[in-house]
Amino acid sequence: KVLGWIQIRPGPNRVGPWGLLQTVADALKLLFKEDIIPMNADKPMFVLAPALVFVPTLMAFVVIPFGVGFVNSRLHYIVLQDLNIGLLYLMALSALGIIGIIVGGWASNNKYSLLGAMRSVAQLISYEVPMVLALISVALFAGSLSLVEIVQAQGSTPAIWPLLPAFIIFLIAGVAETNRCPFDIPEAESELVAGYHTEYSGMKFALFFLAEYINIFIVSALITVCFLGGWKGPMFLGESWLWLTSMFWFFAKLSLFIFAFIWFRGTFPRLRVDQMMAFAWKFLLPLSVLQLMVVGWGIVYRNPWFSANRIPSL
Repeated sequence: KVLGWIQIRPGPNRVGPWGLLQTVADALKLLFKEDIIPMNADKPMFVLAPALVFVPTLMAFVVIPFGVGFVNSRLHYIVLQDLNIGLLYLMALSALGIIGIIVGGWASNNKYSLLGAMRSVAQLISYEVPMVLALISVALFAGSLSLVEIVQAQGSTPAIWPLLPAFIIFLIAGVAETNRCPFDIPEAESELVAGYHTEYSGMKFALFFLAEYINIFIVSALITVCFLGGWKGPMFLGESWLWLTSMFWFFAKLSLFIFAFIWFRGTFPRLRVDQMMAFAWKFLLPLSVLQLMVVGWGIVYRNPWFSANRIPSL
């Protein structure tokens, strides 16, 4: 009763201390809700699906560099593990989430959940193709798949200017990958109740919900690292506080895009599924291939606009 009172007391706007209490109450409420499994559902797959969606989103934090600092007069990056295939690692993790969605929709033994899962997978696969092509442009520009080296390849000018078409493509595809409006067809509450997680309740539903918001953080972090120079900015606190100022600039850029993603959800209307798919395959895909060709041409012929990747001369 107390949790329910906290939830309805402040009204729909989560602002100030009441809004914080409401958010905490929602999280606690989901922990104590009854966990319902449909009678004819595939129980092992039904239980496994939320983990298949949630775990890859957490694993993505391994390669994201949050800043840089000096420890014992040596420069260290604030990252769990700087993999030399960081971008490839993130692309592989995004594919695992798609498997969890289709497993959850199928295991529920509900035709509406299965339809929502099919629409979700169709959207994610369609928009993942131009997203990957945009990331390949970033890798060509920087000459590396490591996220740390991608940041270091961006000198005084961030990559958003020479790679502006790739940035726009990645931003649109990122909105679609995180199910923000106008690309929220996978859930489409007014049409499909809740899409692929209609039959889920309690903590299992919370894992799907939390994974969606973690994906917003991951996509915003990728935009920050690949196009906005990551942690780079005026280091106004000196060398000893380099770790603090670098993380300040990273999270300032990150917060800007998280705000934009949440703003999109409350602003744009939903597209029809045929419009959404046509936009991905007929417009974004050709545009992403064209901008990839332009970036490749600029690097091979040593155009100064794409000088971050310095290929040794033959």
